Amino acid sequence: MGAIVLFDGVCNFCNASVNFVIARDKAAYFKFAPLQSVIGEELRTRHGIDKVETDSVIVIENERVYTHSSAALRIARHLDGIWSWTYVFVIVPKPIRDLLYRLFARNRYRLFGRQDACMMPTPDVRARFM
Repeated sequence: MGAIVLFDGVCNFCNASVNFVIARDKAAYFKFAPLQSVIGEELRTRHGIDKVETDSVIVIENERVYTHSSAALRIARHLDGIWSWTYVFVIVPKPIRDLLYRLFARNRYRLFGRQDACMMPTPDVRARFM
């Protein structure tokens, strides 16, 4: 069935992460949409996702919403190769994982920069975007 990844479309790190996932998701399990897009806004509203609390990555899989470190681990779980093994970090207590995740997310623009507009997917991966 697959899952949807909502991501911060103006974040350089988030855009690079989407490209990383696409390259390691040969089964095309994931579809992508920027949080700033119409579909991103619709999915946030439909699933009751707080815009302020969650502004980096969200995974919607089987109508369940995963945020913060849980979203990142859900993505890793479905990647090809050794990357799926990083799902083992799910054993770290969620409050600790999320603390580290939020610290990184809060500083992502300062560390990696941001764009003025969402990325435009290349023609070869356009079908993966909603």
